[in-house]
Amino acid sequence: MRALRLAALALILAAPAAAQKPSRKAGAVAPIALSPTPTLSADSEARWVPFELTPGNQIAFRVEVNGRAGTAVLDTGVNFTLASRGFAGALGLKTTAVAQAAAIGGALPIAWGSVERVAFGGLSRAGGRIGVADLAALATGTVRPVDVVVGADLLARHALDIDFDSGRFRMLPSGRLPFRGSTVPLGIAPQSGTFVVGATLGAARLRPVLLDTGDGSALTVSREAWMAARLPDTAMTSAFAVGLAGPIETDLAILPVIRLGTLAARNVEVRVEPAGGYSVQTGTAGRIGTGLLGRYRVLLDPAARRMVLAPGRGADAMPLKSTSGLLLSYEGGSLRVLHVMRNSPAAAAGWRAGERICAVDGVTIPDNYRTSPAGRWPAGAPGRVVRLGMCDRGPERTLTLASFY
Repeated sequence: MRALRLAALALILAAPAAAQKPSRKAGAVAPIALSPTPTLSADSEARWVPFELTPGNQIAFRVEVNGRAGTAVLDTGVNFTLASRGFAGALGLKTTAVAQAAAIGGALPIAWGSVERVAFGGLSRAGGRIGVADLAALATGTVRPVDVVVGADLLARHALDIDFDSGRFRMLPSGRLPFRGSTVPLGIAPQSGTFVVGATLGAARLRPVLLDTGDGSALTVSREAWMAARLPDTAMTSAFAVGLAGPIETDLAILPVIRLGTLAARNVEVRVEPAGGYSVQTGTAGRIGTGLLGRYRVLLDPAARRMVLAPGRGADAMPLKSTSGLLLSYEGGSLRVLHVMRNSPAAAAGWRAGERICAVDGVTIPDNYRTSPAGRWPAGAPGRVVRLGMCDRGPERTLTLASFY
């Protein structure tokens, strides 16, 4: 189902140890070490990069590192490009300077390795370093982890044009304006180097808000920002997401409108972090992900200090809402319950995380569950009664779908 994204890849990395001074402030982030500047080919404007959205709603495409092709996700919420340990091993990278990075779900150990070349579309960078880390498959909702997370260090010098409706993006020289739309001031966080904007949520003007193409959700805010918005009558439930460092639980609501610059974005799914969550740890008010950006054609041009948003198909559509309350992971012919949403039909029926489903309405779980019509029942029509066969061969259970937030 496309309503409740499980994945969130935001990560703030400190620079390689040899290129930074230690910080005495708890939670502070050191500036990124200077790397060779990425360059654009003369025909970069014509070199569109096709992409697919992962089950976790990230932008997945092909990248080359040292001439070896790999799978990548485009992630402006990570300030330094990462490779998985497996891919780094296949490249023969020698790594040094293991450190801890602040990630959604906790801290993530990072090593560093030097590369000869990174390239995709019309952009390439000769030399420089990349981080090396364990990249959990569940963080993108896929069976296997991606090989590379392309971060802000490769993207910040040029303009990024993302055409979500056509499933493609390209890199442009800064200053290009290939389409017109609502303009939102866009900056670079001085310590982390990630992309940041401002947003208005109810009575609160939120700044800075991380612009995070690696987060499949629409808008996530800190508990403090939510309280400042003063939206006491909003119906809420709970949700679950997986970051690079592990799982997190949030509150969840749908708001009729939030504002980004001159744009009024409507029917926006908002997640609220626990007190002291990732946003507080990184000095931000929240983050905007592809669940919101994907409704628009998006131009990110931090050097020109602007983001441009042009409405795409269904820009103001209501998000698909769960009517079951079960957030599920497909695992080899079965569905594992990751989270039971608060106040939901599943919660009322006593479902628990960890239970496994092997059949829906008498039909076994197909291999293409994630993309087939069989996978749509968790957000089915209210009033529908779904029969769920349990993998432990216990009695079949029924669940009556209903609106609950």
